[in-house]
Amino acid sequence: MGIPAYNEENNIAAIITKLKKITNSIIVCDDGSSDMTAEISRNLGATVISHDNNRGYGAAINTLFQKAVEIESDVLVTFDADGQHRIEDIPKLLIPIEKNRADIVIGSRFLKNQSDVPNYRKMGIKMITGVTNASIKQKLTDAQSGFRAYSKRVLAEISPSEMGMGISTEILIKASSKGLEISEVPITILYPGNTSTHNPISHGTSVLISTIKFTSIEHPLKFYGIPSLIFLVVGLIFTYSAIDFYIEVGRLNTNLTLVGAGTILIGVVLLITAILLYSLISVVREKRY
Repeated sequence: MGIPAYNEENNIAAIITKLKKITNSIIVCDDGSSDMTAEISRNLGATVISHDNNRGYGAAINTLFQKAVEIESDVLVTFDADGQHRIEDIPKLLIPIEKNRADIVIGSRFLKNQSDVPNYRKMGIKMITGVTNASIKQKLTDAQSGFRAYSKRVLAEISPSEMGMGISTEILIKASSKGLEISEVPITILYPGNTSTHNPISHGTSVLISTIKFTSIEHPLKFYGIPSLIFLVVGLIFTYSAIDFYIEVGRLNTNLTLVGAGTILIGVVLLITAILLYSLISVVREKRY
């Protein structure tokens, strides 16, 4: 079990106590807390890794990944420290991995009716999930759930780099590009109050930026190539119209000419970017292997 925690002294004891009923392997990444989170976790028998300062959710997950690899864990289950997840749902996440049906299993809040999810969160999660689905092979319902199980293969092949909340999307995009299987199981989440420590606007913005960044890296031909073709087609249409106007009237139509030339230029730049980035990434990947 891996728990990213930041100033969770009010919740961490109850969570670790419940988790100890099903496992003795509990890792807490104390992300620079200023309270008793680390001390409480350590006293309850958890392995505690402390960051010197608050680096972010992504950095905590990365630390948990590294520790799980170090101790040769077969499965890493990440479990939020804010008291929203139920211990009873953990077996659901483990079954698909144990039966070799999945490499990543996400506890989804939306596979069954979760009426107590705040509307603003529900809307934001669905929007981010939609953007994520456009970047991966699988179609998910909850790409932002922190309640997940990762197989040993994922721990070995995925090296997260995001420091913030965008790590949830980063892992999914990288896993999909490597052909790893991602699945979901329904969970029940508890919202006793406003337990989130993240501003929803900054959270959503950071995740969207991460999604765009990693999509452009993992799929440069699709990310840049498709828009380039659209711009080139539009540019050619306007250029043809400008030439046709010149033939009929005997003078250039400034608007048609500028739009045609501008869109063709953008299309060419995007196409060159797609080719160069694809070539660069291909070279880097070949060196890795």
